[in-house]
Amino acid sequence: MIHGIDVSSHQRKNYPIGGSDFVFVKVSEGTSYTNPKWMAQRDRAERKGLVVGFYHYVTPGSMAAQVDYFLGEAQPRAGHMLALDWEDPGVSCKDKDRWIAEARSAAPGHRVVLYCNRDYWLHRDTTSRAGDGLWIADPDHPAGHPAIEHPWTFHQYSSADGLDRNVGRFVDRAALSAWASEAKTRRGPR
Repeated sequence: MIHGIDVSSHQRKNYPIGGSDFVFVKVSEGTSYTNPKWMAQRDRAERKGLVVGFYHYVTPGSMAAQVDYFLGEAQPRAGHMLALDWEDPGVSCKDKDRWIAEARSAAPGHRVVLYCNRDYWLHRDTTSRAGDGLWIADPDHPAGHPAIEHPWTFHQYSSADGLDRNVGRFVDRAALSAWASEAKTRRGPR
């Protein structure tokens, strides 16, 4: 397993990255909020050679409009991962699936993963669709051992020192980078 963190406007631009192989940076929320620190946070990770992902906090409304807003702000380059942050109770499983399908269609050269907590995955999700991978938040279980049966790609296991700590199911940073860089031909939602 490899280690990583995720950051948003709650963290500083010069956040600690020691021991990390990857970082997910919050870029946007809904269709009107952009993290004012996201570019500096991205640049810090890239300067240190980390694999970078961007995430969007989804809110009720048009999923297509939110994907357009997110991608317009993030302007992802080759090797950047994309993630849907599904935490708003007003966003249904159907909306979650629609966002993932829209993002995979609009950004076919990028891996698209679903972030949600264990409760959402077990009690709100009805389709088990997570795009290219599931990023599960389960701080009640040790790193790499979330209490779910579905295969997971990333596990957010702790919030320490103001940072969300994650592990990825990869042998090393190079393996994650190769996975993130694989362009796939999309064949509809997974």
